[in-house]
Amino acid sequence: MNDALRMRRSYELGRLDEREVLRDPVAQFRVWFEAAVAAGILEAHAMALATASPEGTPSVRMVLLRGYDERGFVFFTNYESAKARDLKRTGRAALLFYWAALERQVRIEGTIAVLDPAESDAYFASRPRGHRLSAWASPQSRPIANRAFLEERMRSYDERFKDQEVARPPHWGGYRVVPERFEFWQGRPDRVHDRIEYRRLAEAWSIVRLAP
Repeated sequence: MNDALRMRRSYELGRLDEREVLRDPVAQFRVWFEAAVAAGILEAHAMALATASPEGTPSVRMVLLRGYDERGFVFFTNYESAKARDLKRTGRAALLFYWAALERQVRIEGTIAVLDPAESDAYFASRPRGHRLSAWASPQSRPIANRAFLEERMRSYDERFKDQEVARPPHWGGYRVVPERFEFWQGRPDRVHDRIEYRRLAEAWSIVRLAP
C-alpha cells in the first residue's frame, strides 16, 4: 500500500465559531498569525501564492509574507518572473497559509496592486547584501546553462557594487494582494472541520459558515 494512504490523524486542537470570530478578517488573521509565531512554527509567514494564466492554467509556489494591514498582504518578487507575468495579465491571486502544528489554514483571494516604488526601495534596503545581489544576478524563471552561470553573475554584481549600497533593480519590487475573500479553517475530529468565510460587501464583510 502506498504510504500516503496510511497517513491519518484526528484534528483535536481547536474550534472556530462564526458567532465568536472578529468582524474584521484582517484582525482575525492577526490573532491567528501571532499565535503561529508564538507557537514557534518555522517560517509562519510562508504562504502559497496561486496565479493563473489568461488561458486558465494554474500555477502555485511558496513566497514569504512581508507585511499586512487593512490594505492587503505584501510580497516581493522579480517583475519579469512567471508569477509576475500571470499577475499582470489577470490582476488576481490567491494565498494560502497552512500551520499544521495548530491544525489551521487561511485562504485569501483578491486583486493585485503593485507597491509604490518607495515601499519597494525601503524593503529592498533592509535585505542582506547577498539577497540584494541575487535580485540583480538571477533572470528569474528563465532557462540557464548551469549553476556556474549564477555564481559568475553574483561575483560580477558584487564587484559592480563594491564599496557601495546595492540599489534596487528596476525589475524587482512588491505586490499587494487586496483581499475580497477570506476563509479560516480549523481542523476538527472526524473531518467535520470548521470553515468560516468572509466576503467583502461594499465597506463591510459578510461572515458565513461553510460545510467541510
